[in-house]
Amino acid sequence: MKKLLTLMFAVALSLSLSSFAFAQDKTDDKKMDKKEDKMEKKGKKEHKKKEKKEKKDEMKKDDAK
Repeated sequence: MKKLLTLMFAVALSLSLSSFAFAQDKTDDKKMDKKEDKMEKKGKKEHKKKEKKEKKDEMKKDDAK
């Protein structure tokens, strides 16, 4: 009986610890997703700025002709 209780306690403890570890990983993923989203937005903004600058340069070249 004592061995059975020890075994059940060990199983319950390992399950609770593994679920806790899984929950910790889940929150880290959200933080990383937010960081990735910010980087993507920043990249899009920079791309748009480059496009606008290129258009302005083209307009200046057309005006010079």
